[in-house]
Amino acid sequence: MDPFLSRLQKAHSLCPGCPSPKVINRFFGEVLGLMFPEHANEVLKDKDSLQAKFSELRLQLGNILKKNVALHQSDGEALAIEFFDKLENEVYDKLHEDLDAMFKGDPAAKSKTEIIRCYPGFYAISAYRVAHLLHRLGVGLIPRMITEHAHSKTGVDIHPGASIGRFFCIDHATGIVIGETTIVGDRVKIYQGVTLGALSVKKEDADKKRHPTIENDVVIYAGATILGGDTVIGKGSVVGGNVWLTKSIPAKSKIYYQTKILDDASNLTDFYVLKSEA
Repeated sequence: MDPFLSRLQKAHSLCPGCPSPKVINRFFGEVLGLMFPEHANEVLKDKDSLQAKFSELRLQLGNILKKNVALHQSDGEALAIEFFDKLENEVYDKLHEDLDAMFKGDPAAKSKTEIIRCYPGFYAISAYRVAHLLHRLGVGLIPRMITEHAHSKTGVDIHPGASIGRFFCIDHATGIVIGETTIVGDRVKIYQGVTLGALSVKKEDADKKRHPTIENDVVIYAGATILGGDTVIGKGSVVGGNVWLTKSIPAKSKIYYQTKILDDASNLTDFYVLKSEA
């Protein structure tokens, strides 16, 4: 047993001094509860209580970052102040735009409160918006911990490095993958099972744009897979369910997968249909 304990001791001694997932998950949960009381353990109805909670969370983030300088190589306290200074415009306001898009885009939604409390898509987008801000401020690892926490809860895997525009709508969620270098425009709506992924998985391509660009006003239906850093889905396009794309399509296109029942007496096979108004 001694050799095994020695190996364990070595692993513990070499473990980077980064915060545990539980600490980060709790921090994200409290930030979400601050912005949306529907997720709070305690509703804070007076301004003094809100100010105290705001200051507490800012101090909490500052302490996390000060203890883990290797994750940002900067001033942890200053980063925490900047994060909370930007929280309103870059996270809170954008999440309310996402909320509007989800409410307008889902006939089944009876209220915005229902979306905030119940919709996994809103939870996943919230985690992404918080994580993306930290990512933009140069904080490493912690943003990924936040989005992976949301991934485990919702089945939606959004890399914090992805660039996602305003009024973003995820309907039904589950099984969605949005890669690190993906660019998503404004007023984009995606359904369950959509993958915005990479064609290349080579390590030497890590710093290249590997994931697609989705322009404004695009709808991507369930099960569609769009791959490649040079792939652009033009503005106003509709990508049908189960479509597999590795090439760009022009603006205002509609592409869908059409199946034919296989008959031994016929040579008909499945095929894609592309219609473009451009």
